[in-house]
Amino acid sequence: MESYLSEKEQWEAIKSWFRENGLWIVAGIAVGALGIGGWRWWDSHLDQVGREASGKYEQMLTSLGRGDRTEALVLLGDLEHNYSSSPYVDQGKLAAAGVYVNVNELDKANTELQAVIQHSKDPHLVLLARLRLARVQIAQRKPDDALATLNGVEPGAFASRFHEVRGDANYAKGDKAGALTEYRAARGMDMGSGVTDTSLLDLKISDLVADAAPSPSTAKAQTALTEAAK
Repeated sequence: MESYLSEKEQWEAIKSWFRENGLWIVAGIAVGALGIGGWRWWDSHLDQVGREASGKYEQMLTSLGRGDRTEALVLLGDLEHNYSSSPYVDQGKLAAAGVYVNVNELDKANTELQAVIQHSKDPHLVLLARLRLARVQIAQRKPDDALATLNGVEPGAFASRFHEVRGDANYAKGDKAGALTEYRAARGMDMGSGVTDTSLLDLKISDLVADAAPSPSTAKAQTALTEAAK
C-alpha cells in the first residue's frame, strides 16, 4: 500500500507539473517544428537561387561565345544585382575582364579583377584574379604594380605561375637577371604538373641564357684584353 501511494503521489506530481508547464512544452515543440521547416525552406531557397545564378552565368558564357558582348555584360549586371552573394558573380567578373582584355580596354579589366580580389570569398578565385590583374598591369606598362599585386601573398597551388608572372614583370622592367631567376623557380616548381606552359617557359629561359652569354667576338676581345694586361 505504501508503495502504491508513493507511485500515485509521483503520478499526481507529474500531472501537476505538466499542467503548469505543458503549454511551454507544446510551444517549444511548435517552435522547433517551425525552425526545422524554416531551415528546410531556406535551404531549398538557396538551392533555387544557386540554380538561377548558375543559369545566368551559363547564358553569359554563351553570349560571350557568340561574340555578343552587350548581352553578356547585361547578364553580368543581372548577376550582380539579383545574386550578389553567389560565387557566379566573381566568375562572371573574371570572364568580363577577359572580354575587356581582348578589346584592349585594360582599365575596365583592371576594375573587374580588383573587385574580385577585394570581395570574393573564394581564395582560389582571388589568387587567379591576382595573376590576371598582374598580367593586365604589365600590359599597362606598370610592372611595379604587377609585382605589388603578387608579392606578400601565399600562392598555394599557383606558386609556379606566380613566379612566371613575376618573371614577366621583371623582364618588363629590364631586370633580365631577376626575370631568369623567377622563370627558373617556376620551371623547378612545375615538374610536369601542367599548371604552367613549360614549353613557353623553357623558351623564355633559353632566350635569357642566350642573352647573358657573351658572343664569340666579345669573348675573343675579352681574352685579348686579358692577355694584353699580363
